[in-house]
Order: sequence, then structure tokens, then C-alpha cells
Amino acid sequence: MTIQVGDSIPQSTLKNMSAEGPQDLATADIFAGKKVLLFAVPGAFTPGCSITHMPGYVVNADKIKAAGVDTIACMSVNDVFVMGAWGQAQNAEEILMLADGMGEFTAALGLELDGSAFGLGTRSQRFALIAEDGVIKHLNVEPGAGVDVSSAETMMALL
Repeated sequence: MTIQVGDSIPQSTLKNMSAEGPQDLATADIFAGKKVLLFAVPGAFTPGCSITHMPGYVVNADKIKAAGVDTIACMSVNDVFVMGAWGQAQNAEEILMLADGMGEFTAALGLELDGSAFGLGTRSQRFALIAEDGVIKHLNVEPGAGVDVSSAETMMALL
């Protein structure tokens, strides 16, 4: 079952690459008491994610935060090392890069994508959400290929 507006973010543990190495982050710590804009991509370093999706958030990070967002986070079913390297390659200093290595958080959200036709296995659908204190206020899941409803510009209009 896919998570809905009004639902709470499920309890899970994601990983982030810190200066000291991989770091576990509980979803409760990421979302509790904060306004968070989380966007998810099927894969780091993939064309649509690197050319279209991520750059919109990098370029607009200051505007998004000025609109009241405490944390901008990008999540993918990739390992923490890939997410860390992708964040560096994209100059995503203002974005919390989250790895859902085993896809457990993605499954808890009900937003899995079967990428086996592309050799990717189970990944996350492309989506974006806005949560306040761990409760989803907006959820935009891309209906197919492309970046439209989950783009930075679309999500900024909802802030």
C-alpha cells in the first residue's frame, strides 16, 4: 500500500556519508520537528536523475530553505558510497544525500519500482514529498518517465 497525505513517515534507518564515513540516520531524527522536502530518484548517476532532477534542487536550495524548509533530502536505493559520490559530483552541499541500500524504507512507503528491465533490480519510484514533523503534507509521484510533478519547481509552488 502506498503511503498517503496525512500518513506519518515510517520508522526506518537510512545512511548518509559523513566526513567520518557512513552514518546511520533514523527517519525519526530526519523528520521529527522539521519541515522536510524529500525527493527520491530511481538511481544516482542515471541520466534523468543527474541531468534534470537533482540540478533543480541544487540550483533552488536557497529558495526552498527560504520558504521554510529545514532539510532538503535526496534518497535512492543505492549504497551510501554511491550517494556520497553523486552528491559531491552534483555540488549538492545543501542536500542531505540518503541511501536506502536495501530498499526497506522505499518498501515501507510502498513506492518500489521494478527496474529489472534496465538491470537495476528493485528501486524507488521517482517522487517528492513535503513532511512537517513527520507527517506527509504533499506527495507527488511521477506517473511515468520524466521529471514533472516531483521537480524542484513544482514542489516549491507547494511551499
